[in-house]
Amino acid sequence: MAKLVWDQTGERFYETGVRNVVLYVQNSDGTYGEGVAWNGVTGITESPSGAEATPLYADDIKYLNLISNEEFGATIEAYTYPDEFAECDGSASIATGITVGQQARKAFGLCYRTAIGSDTDGNDHGYKLHIIYGCKATPSEKAYATINDSPEAITFSWELSTTPVSFSTKSTGNAVLKPTATITIDSTQVSEANMKTLENYLYGTDAGSGTSATNAQLPLPDTLVGLLTT
Repeated sequence: MAKLVWDQTGERFYETGVRNVVLYVQNSDGTYGEGVAWNGVTGITESPSGAEATPLYADDIKYLNLISNEEFGATIEAYTYPDEFAECDGSASIATGITVGQQARKAFGLCYRTAIGSDTDGNDHGYKLHIIYGCKATPSEKAYATINDSPEAITFSWELSTTPVSFSTKSTGNAVLKPTATITIDSTQVSEANMKTLENYLYGTDAGSGTSATNAQLPLPDTLVGLLTT
């Protein structure tokens, strides 16, 4: 093996940005409804937790570490949100333009895109698609303030908890993978054709010559893997 070299030209990578956020409200059967564009998102912070070690001792030595289950959470910050998110935020409509709060909160899924940059390609080296399943939003603070000579738009923020989804896909070690709440797809490692197939599924398509328009959908993990491995 050759000697290691650091920071070679073309190998200085980074990630940045968040865009193309899509909301999919979950149906009662665990599938997800038609996706809608979520405009005005300023940030999504992924916050895994758990996976903590509990040491066990025997024979006067540390015998082993037991690792707790890992949880996945996130925080969304945005200037606005789609109407469809209201029922995920504990609101229910009783008439046009009239909503009541403190109602049951629906689960939902998310998809968003981040950029992969490099020293030679800038922010255009590639991108990642992030998919989150089984989200529930907690109540959020909304701070309204008077308009003055330095006006600012209100920023909404929601903390998300998740429920993992089971699937039958196996890892490269041929073991069935544990349930998960998040999947990430890297455009620099997945073929352009497969990325296009997945994006058509996630974002929907317009009607074309001999084809009809399709709605944006969130594939469950087994379906997603099938789209990327055919």
